[in-house]
Amino acid sequence: MTSTASSSEERARPQPIEAVPVRHPGRWLAVAVLAVLAAMLVNTILTNPGFRWPVVGEYLFSPPVLNGLRNTLILTVLSMAIGVVGGVALAVMRLSPNPVLSGVAALYIWLFRGTPLIAQLLFWNFLAALYPRLSLGVPFGPEFISFDTNTLINQFAACLLGLGLNEAAYMAEIVRGGLLSVDEGQSEAAGALGMSRAQTLRRIVLPQAMRVIIPPTGNETISMLKTTSLVVVIGYFELLTSVQRIYSTNFQTIPLLIVAAIWYLALTSILSVGQGFVERHYGRGTSRGDTGARLFFPRRNPEQSAGAV
Repeated sequence: MTSTASSSEERARPQPIEAVPVRHPGRWLAVAVLAVLAAMLVNTILTNPGFRWPVVGEYLFSPPVLNGLRNTLILTVLSMAIGVVGGVALAVMRLSPNPVLSGVAALYIWLFRGTPLIAQLLFWNFLAALYPRLSLGVPFGPEFISFDTNTLINQFAACLLGLGLNEAAYMAEIVRGGLLSVDEGQSEAAGALGMSRAQTLRRIVLPQAMRVIIPPTGNETISMLKTTSLVVVIGYFELLTSVQRIYSTNFQTIPLLIVAAIWYLALTSILSVGQGFVERHYGRGTSRGDTGARLFFPRRNPEQSAGAV
């Protein structure tokens, strides 16, 4: 009886499924093509004498290049500070129920986003042609203090005005989008608790909006680092200007441009990693709180890793 029951159970037991892996010939073909292209790229970089890698190493840490790099970093930090502060103010004005404030902010954004940045840099640099002297005083009345425009707005000030005020127009739209992403009911609840509009913005809306604001702000910072190279049109000494002055005398154009590219890539990589940390900080407490910018080794979901075959 027992042997009969056992044989019946064995016959009823389903046979194990033989899983056949899905073939992906297209993937292997793409990998092969990319491997060949990568080998060709490495070969031309290492064997082409036109790159002149000894010249690159000679000027990579030269004092003129490092001085231009320092000026580039200063311009990036100060211009982004002006852009962020101005962008927050413009976004609040843009969302204000006051039509005058909203209209002024909309006009500012339209003007600075609608004209080229190079034209704005040139305008601020040659402002003295329009206003030889700038003064403070009562409108249509006496002047209290007066400045020579060329003395007040030098090349550095023209760079900050051009880059910072232009960036404020873009940051205004980024901040406005972040503020609008917060549910309006939270502002109404804060108002019911007796909070003023400023308190609601500072304590309730902005902390939540930062999750939306931070990623594009990081992109704008990286973009600003490279956009500073446009100040070459007014002759300010930054990274690209420094290498241009060097290769204009020794005619080593390609090696000096590679030097600038290496520094730009290094700085953008550092900024990208920093952006990832800031995103994770403001993303705590959400299901997407660990989605920082990982350049090379993105973390996989543990459930996906366990279920991967």
